[in-house]
Amino acid sequence: MADKPDPDDLSAVPPVPPSDEAPVPDDVGGEPEAGEDGLGPDSGPGAAPERRPEADEREEDDRGYDDLRRVHQLVNNNFYGVVDASGAAFGFGSVSSPGLAPGTIEPEESDRALRFYIPPQPCFDEALGKLREDAFVVLTGQDNCGRGAGSLALLREILGEGAGLRSLSPANALAELAVSKDLKPGQGYVILDYVGELNVEAVQAYSIGRLSEELRRKGSYLVITAGGTTHRRLALRDHCVEWRAPDPVELFAHCRELLPHVALAPDTERELRERVGEQRRPADVVDAALVLSQQGVERALDTLRDRCRELVRELFRRQPSADDLIPLAALAFLEGIPERTFEKECAALAAHVRNWELSGETPAAEPDHDDRTALHGAVAQQSRARWKERAEGLVTVEHRPGPSRNAGRSERHLVFTEPRVREFVIAELHDLYGYELWYPLRRWLTELALLGDLGTRTEVARGVALLARYALVEVDESMFKAWSEGLTSQRVTAALTLQFMCDVEHLAPQALNIALGWTENSGPRRAVTAAMALTGRLGALYRLEALKQLWFLAQRGERIAFSAHRSLVLLLQTADQDPERALFILRYVRTVIARTAPGSRERSIALRAAVQLLEAVRLEAPEPVTAALLTTVPDSARHLGSLWADVLHSGNRSRAVGALCRTLVQLRDNPSVTDAVRELGEAMRKAMSERQWAALCHHLSIALKHPDYAIPGARQVAQVLIGSLRGRAPADSRRSTASLISTSPFTSAQGGRSK
Repeated sequence: MADKPDPDDLSAVPPVPPSDEAPVPDDVGGEPEAGEDGLGPDSGPGAAPERRPEADEREEDDRGYDDLRRVHQLVNNNFYGVVDASGAAFGFGSVSSPGLAPGTIEPEESDRALRFYIPPQPCFDEALGKLREDAFVVLTGQDNCGRGAGSLALLREILGEGAGLRSLSPANALAELAVSKDLKPGQGYVILDYVGELNVEAVQAYSIGRLSEELRRKGSYLVITAGGTTHRRLALRDHCVEWRAPDPVELFAHCRELLPHVALAPDTERELRERVGEQRRPADVVDAALVLSQQGVERALDTLRDRCRELVRELFRRQPSADDLIPLAALAFLEGIPERTFEKECAALAAHVRNWELSGETPAAEPDHDDRTALHGAVAQQSRARWKERAEGLVTVEHRPGPSRNAGRSERHLVFTEPRVREFVIAELHDLYGYELWYPLRRWLTELALLGDLGTRTEVARGVALLARYALVEVDESMFKAWSEGLTSQRVTAALTLQFMCDVEHLAPQALNIALGWTENSGPRRAVTAAMALTGRLGALYRLEALKQLWFLAQRGERIAFSAHRSLVLLLQTADQDPERALFILRYVRTVIARTAPGSRERSIALRAAVQLLEAVRLEAPEPVTAALLTTVPDSARHLGSLWADVLHSGNRSRAVGALCRTLVQLRDNPSVTDAVRELGEAMRKAMSERQWAALCHHLSIALKHPDYAIPGARQVAQVLIGSLRGRAPADSRRSTASLISTSPFTSAQGGRSK
C-alpha cells in the first residue's frame, strides 16, 4: 500500500507531466487471490521466473484493451444513436422497448409502448388474477409475443396510469429483492427477460412466499417476463402464466381505428388482411399499420411481404452448390471487411469444409455432379463476377476508404444490400444445415477469433451474436467456453460478441448473465474477459450491475483488478456523449469512496479508480474526459470536484494535480465553461480544510510552471477555479490565494507551447 502522508500537506508533491501511457496503479488490488495471479510469499531473485508469465499476461490484456478502445472509438464516431434491434449494428443509444435498461420507467415510455395495446385473452385475465392475489406473476412464452408490453399493461391496470414503475436487473434481481427491505409502497416492478440467478439455490419457494407477502403488505406488485422454460423452476411454477400474442388481424383493426383512415379497395384489403394474419410479432403488425397510415397501401404490402426475407428463402430453396454456399456463409460472418481479406478467409473456410468432406463424413452440400466445379479448381471461375448469380439482389460491392493513414484511398468491400439480409442468411444456415456444415464453420470461426485482425474479429463477433439469436446454447458451449479463457484475441472477440448481443432485447439479459458467470470462480482469464465485456453496450444498458461487478473484480487479484480499472475508465470514455450515464458513473464512485473506511484497502482501491477516471482521455482525441464533461454535462463539476478532493487527500495526490492541470489547459480557450470551472473550485473547497486548500493553491502554482502546463490562458482558468474563494483562504497564509496564481500570461518563450 502507498505510504500515508499527512493529509494536510500537499506542498511536497512535484508536478506530473502528462503521459500517453495508461497509468499503472501503485498497488492495484492488494494481495492476489489464491489460484489467480499470486506470486507467493517469496519475492527474492528466485521469484523472477514466476513473474515473467504474469507480465506476459498483463501485456496481453493491454493489447486487448487497445483493441476494445479502437472498436469503441469507431462505435462512438459512427453508430451513436437509437438502436434498431431488427437490423442494428452496434451503438450506445437507447433501446426501443421501455424497461429493458433497469431504472425508472417514465410515464411517456409506457404511453408509447401501450399506444395500440389490446390485452390478449384469456392469458391477460389469468395473469391479472394471479397478480391481484399474490402481488406477483411470471409471464412465460415465446420471444417477441408482447410479454414486455403485457407487463406494463398489467401494472397499469392495477395501479393506475400515474403509478411509479421501475425495471430491475434480469440477473440476480429476484434473489436480492426477496431479501430486500427497500421495497417501496404502491410501486410497480418489472423484470424483463429474467434469466435466473447465478446460484441455482438462491431463490427457493419460501423466499418467493416472503416476497409475495412483503409486496402485498406494501401494496406493490411485481411482473416478471421470461422464456418458456421458467415454469420448470419449482419456486416459480405456481406463479407462471403462458403468454400469447393477440390475434394479428384484431390488433391491426384496432390500430387502424386509432390512426388516420385510409380507403382500401376490397381486393387490396383482403390481401392486406391475409398478410397481416401471417405475422407472429405484435410489433410487426403495429409497424404495418403505421406504414399504411403514413406511406400508403403499397408500401404497407411491401413491408408485410418482406421482399428481403423472401429473396433469402428463395436462394436457399434452390439448394446452392458448395461453390455458392461457402462464400455466402463466409460473408454472413465477415460482412464489410476488404474484399481481398474476405477472399483469403473464404478460401480458408473452403479448406475446412474440404478437409471435413475428405474425412469420410457427410459433405456440407451435394451439388449436381454435371455442373460441379471442385473447390480447389476455382481459379478460372471469375469468382467476383459470380456474386451477381449466387446472391442476386442480396449482395453488393461498396468502395470504402481505408484507415486514416490511407484516407485518400478506397477499396472494394462486399456487403449485403440490407442489414437484415445477414440475419436471414444465418437463420437459414441454422435451420437447413447440420453438423456437416457447422462443424467446419465453427472451426473456421475459432481460427478467425484467434488469428484474425481486429476488423475481421469484430465482424466475427457481430455474426456470432446474430447466430446466438437462434443457437445461444451452441454458441455458449462451442465458442464462448473456449474463447473466454483463450488468448487475448479470442477473449476480445468473446467480449465484443456479448456486447453485440445486446442489440437484441431478449438476448441482452442472456449476455449479462454469461458475463456475470465468468466472474464466479471461473479463473482469472474469464474474469478479465468479463471485465472487457462489461464495457460498451453491455455496461451502458446494465450500468449499475456493470459497476457493481467491476467494483467486485477490482478487489480481486492484481491482474483482474487492473482490468476492472481499465474497464471502468472505458465506461466513462464511452459515456462522454451520454450525460446521464456519465453522471451515474461519477456518483457511483463517489458513493463507494464515501462508504469505505479511511485507511482501508477498499478505500485505497476506490481512490485509485477515481484518479484513473480523472486522468482518462477521450476516445476520439488526446483530451481529458474531465474537460469534455465540464464543457457538455451539467452538474458534472460538483461530482468531479468531490472526486478530486478525495484523491488529493491520498497518496495519489501528485497524479490528481497533474490531471487537474491538464484539464485547466484544455479549457483555457473556452470562455463558456467559466461557471463550470468556478463550480468545480467550490466543490473542491467545500471538501477540503483551510490548510489543504492553501496547500493546493501553492502546489497548483508550482505545477503550472511546468513546460507542459505553462501555456497562455491556463493560469487565468486556474484563477477562475480559486478566485471566487479568494477571501476564504487561511488568515495566517504568507500570501493570498490571488498572489499564488498570477494572472499575468505566460508566453511561449517562457517554456509554454501553443496549441
